[in-house]
Amino acid sequence: MPDLVIESWVRAQSNSTVRRGLVMATNIVLSNVEYKVVGTRPIRHDGTDKVTGRAKYGGDFLTADLLHGKVLRSPHAHARIKSIDVTKALASPEVYAVITGEDLPVGRDADVSQSDRFACQRLMAQDKVLFKGHAVAAVAAGSAHAAETALGLIEVEYEKLTHVMDVQDSMKDGAPLLHDDVTTTELGEKTDKASNLASHFRFELGDLDKGFAEADVVVEREFTTSTVHQGYIEPQNAAALWNADGQLTIWTSTQGAFTAREEIATALALPVSKIKVVPMEIGGGFGGKIPVYLEPLAALLSKKTGRAVKMLMSRSEVFECTGPTSGTYIKVKMGATKDGKITAAEGYLAYEAGAYPGAMVSAGGQCIFAPYDIENMRVDGYDVVVNKPKTMAYRAPAAPNAAFAAESVVDEICEKLGMDPIEFRLLNASKEGTRRVDGPTFPVIGNVETLEAAKDCQQYKTPLKGPYRGRGVASGFWFNIGLQSSCAISVNADGTINLVEGSTDIGGSRVSIAMQAAEVLGITAEDVRPSVGDTESVGYTFLTGGSRTTYATGFAAHDCAQDIKQKMIDRAATIWEVSQEDIQLVDGVFQHKSDPDLKLSFKELSGRLNGTGGPISSQVSIDPRRAGGAFSTHIVDVEVDPETGKVEILDYTAVQDAGKAVHPSYVEGQMQGGVVQGIGWALNEEYVFDQDGRMENSSFLDYRMPTSLDLPMISTIIVEVANPGHPYGVRGVGEVPIVPPMAAIANAISKALGVRMGHLPMSPAHVLEAIWEKEGK
Repeated sequence: MPDLVIESWVRAQSNSTVRRGLVMATNIVLSNVEYKVVGTRPIRHDGTDKVTGRAKYGGDFLTADLLHGKVLRSPHAHARIKSIDVTKALASPEVYAVITGEDLPVGRDADVSQSDRFACQRLMAQDKVLFKGHAVAAVAAGSAHAAETALGLIEVEYEKLTHVMDVQDSMKDGAPLLHDDVTTTELGEKTDKASNLASHFRFELGDLDKGFAEADVVVEREFTTSTVHQGYIEPQNAAALWNADGQLTIWTSTQGAFTAREEIATALALPVSKIKVVPMEIGGGFGGKIPVYLEPLAALLSKKTGRAVKMLMSRSEVFECTGPTSGTYIKVKMGATKDGKITAAEGYLAYEAGAYPGAMVSAGGQCIFAPYDIENMRVDGYDVVVNKPKTMAYRAPAAPNAAFAAESVVDEICEKLGMDPIEFRLLNASKEGTRRVDGPTFPVIGNVETLEAAKDCQQYKTPLKGPYRGRGVASGFWFNIGLQSSCAISVNADGTINLVEGSTDIGGSRVSIAMQAAEVLGITAEDVRPSVGDTESVGYTFLTGGSRTTYATGFAAHDCAQDIKQKMIDRAATIWEVSQEDIQLVDGVFQHKSDPDLKLSFKELSGRLNGTGGPISSQVSIDPRRAGGAFSTHIVDVEVDPETGKVEILDYTAVQDAGKAVHPSYVEGQMQGGVVQGIGWALNEEYVFDQDGRMENSSFLDYRMPTSLDLPMISTIIVEVANPGHPYGVRGVGEVPIVPPMAAIANAISKALGVRMGHLPMSPAHVLEAIWEKEGK
């Protein structure tokens, strides 16, 4: 592909308005502060390699004497392993090694914590299998085919046990127990009651009884949501080489090289200094590629064989064996006065954790009522194990389920009061100083500004006409995180800089981080050469997730660039024999404050470094804690076919506070991507299990994700209320756009049909059932 064509393709991704047929999607940025680089739309640095196929993903890894690994997985949802015989597999041609759960050093160690033991047993079962697809053995062979064949020669004897697949069934007394040693932690106190209920927490604020007594309208509803998957295209992969000197190197597509290193170290009982993780390019993650699955297994096979071992999951393995989001049961009760003031809110959140404790229900509790200023609130959360894969993060984990319930109840209150849904939200909007149910008070936030922009948008001001059509509104919140990030910069003689950072790039973060460094130094984004380092090339960096990367690693790049700037000023002062205080950097030029003849461009000064004291470089590690929460309000128009139950999305507008959009095109892409995933979650996506606990739709053919033919053009409005905890006002943007869509679509369906949907997905079958129930059929 000629370079000109590649450049044209990449530039096309930055268009602010896109046409599809006669429908226009408008992308608006409500900017308050302008910078030279931050806020512009340069071409991403890795674009050419990705569109030409030269970028190296985990599946592309090759090396000499490479072996291929495959995993034998349980056919049962719950069973005791009575015996495993690998004799025949070891005798198979081309087979070099076989491992079982007995080879994992931590799983049976009585001195390790329960959480570490469970983390190890999640990778490979030992005494029991706890979900269909649970790993029980792995083989390394000269080819993938030989490894696959050898799996069929491993003889496993199981004792089938009763399984439990639903969160409500699992909480009942007498339910089959997944773990004999899991006892309920009740409101922070450990009990001796063996149960599938791992923990129950409570957030509480004010006097709930008083609040409901003051209400003129009270609405209480129950909701359920099915298990769904992140839906990334690239399957999990790993390659490992356990060298003769005891050093282990891992190549993998991961959302966090350093967090992966920690998990591998725990599973293998190794110090982190013995492990190097090399992050490959990543073909989607959305939280699902934070944990490790194959890496420790490939490492053990490599240790046994003395050769590198590569492992790849199939699509069915990705669905059945990696971490989806929680299925849930949620109950919400809210009360309001006749003039529209919310007086009380109560939530009951029961989330499936999968086979091991650790559902992210706490995040749902933090977010469920966050868009509102309510004096009296209570949230009870329940972490419940079931015979499904251990749940993992999926883009604002736990918040979309909670918002589906709460925002549906808010919409019903608006109907009962005859109030406009945005006016009602503005009346009750959380703002600076509002206390969340879990305790923290909000700093400067953009909730009100986001609602005002939604109220003023073209879609909301345009009447929606026609039968079986409805417009829905919903708001959402995600708290965002900061945590540890590192960055290193070195100056090249031609005036460019090399920037090495530790955050895996899954959404354009190379360019957004590079832009923040460029802004400090007065150079263009194109003059920055960003790369993602391995765990031995850059300082510790927490994972890419929690909407933290552009905020936290960008902050590190900013601070590192500030240090480079000061060192360059010091060098100019040395060359000119003047004080550093007399020199400033303005638009990429170092100049004396009072002598106009003393000036050097960044490029000119860079070319003189080696002859005036040597090269200049810097490394910075930070731990920022003022990430600043993000709010989003979505508006959706739908049309429902009452004969089939099919829901068509007619128009969609997503409004979100980004603090400052560093690269608006990628903020818009994050917003639109969250909407698309939310539409799939709302209308089609779900795990379907048979009576034996086996997933029946573990392929992209049967697991129905939306395609471009299912989607409208999605308009975006970026609101910019600067986060005071970042030098450019940045807030994380990647997660909050998936929070409102399900509730917004449910509210739109209610307007179109006059029925309330209480279950996700709102597939044609479920919509028809709701219509028939309303009609008394």
